[in-house]
Amino acid sequence: MTTLAPTPGQTVGPFFGYALPFDGGAELVPVGCPGAIRLHGTVFDGAGIPVPDAIIELWQADANGSVPQVEGSLARDGWTFTGFGRTPVDDTGHYSFTTLRPGPAEPHRAPFFAITVFARGLMHRLFTRAYLPLDHDAAANDPLLSTVPEERRATLIARPDEHGFVFDITLQGSGETVFIEYGAR
Repeated sequence: MTTLAPTPGQTVGPFFGYALPFDGGAELVPVGCPGAIRLHGTVFDGAGIPVPDAIIELWQADANGSVPQVEGSLARDGWTFTGFGRTPVDDTGHYSFTTLRPGPAEPHRAPFFAITVFARGLMHRLFTRAYLPLDHDAAANDPLLSTVPEERRATLIARPDEHGFVFDITLQGSGETVFIEYGAR
């Protein structure tokens, strides 16, 4: 049997900027939908400079904590909540989603948004979570948050503002967002 050497990896960009976005990708619900919230933020590199060419995906449960299993996530019909969104950042690294406040998928667990980040220079996409502000008990009962050192938890918790909730993502360096690794790559 011949042993082959691995080939070099490829970064996840820059092709994704025109190949992955789709119309309405940032609107999981229409702007005027009852209960609609805005989750927005900025993607920063390790030097604190906004990244102008990233794409953010959002996956979430609905307001009742049920994970939608609906076909056609890329085709928005204006009333079906699919729990999925994808949007590029603008030239200042800013992104924004119009969505619903997620409910807990399991009793006594903290509800969250699952976030995926694609950006130039990354060998693999990055995974993280955005939690809305929660109390200490909810954080202690969450299987992920309870394993994150207390001084790093703030990187996973969105903060309220006049437009909804802000969740900034820092790719590395001081204040780096906590990223999640799923199995072997």
